[in-house]
Amino acid sequence: MPLTSRRRRAALLAAASLALVAAALPDPEPLGIGDRLFPELGNPGYDVLAYDIALAYGGDNTKPLNAVTKITARVTEPLDRINLDFAKGRVRSVEVDGVAADFAGKHEDLIVQPPRRLRPGAPLHITVRHTSDPAGDPDDGGWVRTADGLALANQADAAHRVFPADDHPSDKAYFTFRITAPAKLTAVANGLPAGRTRHGATTTWTYRTEHPMATELAQVSIGRSTVLERSGPRGLPLRDVVPTADRTELEPWLVKTPDQMTWMERQVGRYPFETYGLLIADAETGFELETQTLSLFEKSLFTGGYPEWYVDSVMVHELAHQWFGDSVSPAAWSDLWLNEGHATWYEARYAQEHGGGTLERRMREAYARSDGWRADGGPPAYPHAPAPGQKISLFRPVVYDGSALVLYALRQEIGEAAFDRLERLWVRLHRDGSATTADFVRLASTMAGRDLGDFFDGWLYAEKTPPMPGHPDWRGGAEAPQALDGRETA
Repeated sequence: MPLTSRRRRAALLAAASLALVAAALPDPEPLGIGDRLFPELGNPGYDVLAYDIALAYGGDNTKPLNAVTKITARVTEPLDRINLDFAKGRVRSVEVDGVAADFAGKHEDLIVQPPRRLRPGAPLHITVRHTSDPAGDPDDGGWVRTADGLALANQADAAHRVFPADDHPSDKAYFTFRITAPAKLTAVANGLPAGRTRHGATTTWTYRTEHPMATELAQVSIGRSTVLERSGPRGLPLRDVVPTADRTELEPWLVKTPDQMTWMERQVGRYPFETYGLLIADAETGFELETQTLSLFEKSLFTGGYPEWYVDSVMVHELAHQWFGDSVSPAAWSDLWLNEGHATWYEARYAQEHGGGTLERRMREAYARSDGWRADGGPPAYPHAPAPGQKISLFRPVVYDGSALVLYALRQEIGEAAFDRLERLWVRLHRDGSATTADFVRLASTMAGRDLGDFFDGWLYAEKTPPMPGHPDWRGGAEAPQALDGRETA
C-alpha cells in the first residue's frame, strides 16, 4: 500500500452507516483481538476457513449492491455471541448453522446471537444477507468508483466496509467470489476463473483463490474491461485487466511483467500463487495496491509521463508484495514494516539495475532523513497510531524507505550471502501464513549464527537511528519527512 495524500482527508464515518433489520440484542459489545493500532479489528473465538461472497451489481456505481456473504469457520473458544467486522451496509438477515439468528450493530461490529452456545472445535457456518455500499467518501476505503464501474482498495482496515468478515490479516482464509453484473460489463476477482453463466441481461462470474488470503487483499473489479492473458515463468497464467479503450496504449507496460517475475524469482524463489496480473483502473486513487494475484494500479501511473525506470520499479514493488505481505502476511499491523520495507527494498534494487540510481545513494538519503521519519511516524516496528479520522496515515515514509533502511543495515551486518538465504527462507517458511517481527528477528539470528536482538532493538524500536554498519561517515539530521521517490506510491 502506498503512502498517500488520502491521510489528510476525512476518514471513517462507518458506524453511522450500518443499518440493521432485526430485534436489537441487549448491550451489544464491539470486540477485537487487541491489535495495538486497530484495537477493535478482528474478532476472538473463531478461525475463518473460507468466504463465499456473492455480489449483484446493477450498473450504477453509486448505489448499493445486494450481497450474500457466507463464512465457514471453526470455533476456537466458547462463544455465546459472534462478532463480525462490518461497518457499511444494510443487514437483512443472519443465519448461524442454518438457523435464523438475532443481530445488532455497535461501532464497526455486527454482533450475532447464535441459537446455542458454541463449543471449541465445532464447525461454524454464518450467512449474512446484506448490501455493500460504494457511496460516500472514497477516502474511507473499500469500494473505489472508477470511470466505468468499481474496484476494491481495502488496506488497511476497510474490507469490512464491503462485506462482513474477521477483518485482520492474522486470520487468512480461502475466497470464492460470485459477481453478477450487466452482460456488457466484465467482472474479475482474486484467483482463477471458476465459471461464467449468462442469465438474460446479466452474467455471473465466479472466481476462487487457491491459497488463503487476508481480507485486506480482496479484489473485485466490475467495468468495461478487457482481460489480456499471457504466460509467466514455467507457464504461469498471467491476466491483466484494463479499460478496453486503453488496451493498446497500456500493452507496452503489461508485457514487462514476465521478465519482472523472473527477476523477483531470482531474488527470493518461486512465485507463491496461482496467477498474477495488473488491474488498471480509470480512477485517481493516489496509490497502487498489492491485492492478491491482481495488483491494483491507477491508469495515470502509466500515462502520466513518469520515467520508465520509475514506473517499472513501482510495478516491481507491488509484485514483491505478493511474497512479502500477501503470501507472508503481518500477524499484527505493527509488523507492517515487513511488508513495505521489503517491497521498497526490491523496488530500489530493481531501479538500480534499470537506470534509477544506486541503492547505496537511496539508502544514504534515507539514513539522513530517518530520524525525522521516526519522530513523525514512530520507529519502523512500533509506528504511531493513525491520526484520528485519518486511518490511512499509518502509511508514512518510515514504513517505506525507513524500513528498507533496516534491511540495508541488516545486510551490512550479516553479509550479502546470509541476507539472501534469510530472504528466501523467510518466504518459504511462512508461505500462506502470518508472521511477526519476532519471527523475523529469530530467523535472522539463525542465519547470522548469533543473537541479533540488540541490533534489531535499535533499528526497529529506537527513537534515533543507529550508526550504519560499514558506513561510519553517514550522518542523519535531514528535515522534511517525505518519501524519496517523488510520488506517493506503493
